[in-house]
Amino acid sequence: MSLSEEEIRKITLEAINELGEKASPALVKEIVSNAVTKIEGGEPLKINEEASSKKFDRAILTSFGINRPGVVAQITALLSEAQCDLRDISQKIMEDFYTLIMIIDLSNSKYSLKELSAKLNEIAEKLNIKIFLQHEEIFRQMHRI
Repeated sequence: MSLSEEEIRKITLEAINELGEKASPALVKEIVSNAVTKIEGGEPLKINEEASSKKFDRAILTSFGINRPGVVAQITALLSEAQCDLRDISQKIMEDFYTLIMIIDLSNSKYSLKELSAKLNEIAEKLNIKIFLQHEEIFRQMHRI
């Protein structure tokens, strides 16, 4: 039996929800692997539909430009003020240039994606950099093979 991407996503979300603050990538991977093994072995797996249907409202923020002090600080200050949760961040400095990628949880944000994007555009104009904000699902669909 081969599981669909959606079934694996449900199992993963349930594991994350059940683990709460104790969730780590390694622990979630272990739980999901065990669940998949049980399913493929023919054992029925109970999926908590309420927990698995709870989707994270996440977005991908990408930014690049000439590096200078305060770029990341201004972006993250806005995200903090908007009550967004920064789930992951990657930054690279290459001589005078920087690149930045963030995964942001918007579930508790006081701004809509459109409002947050407009506020980020104000920062981008002020600092003469580029900032792009895309909902995670749109980002996934654009980069799907």
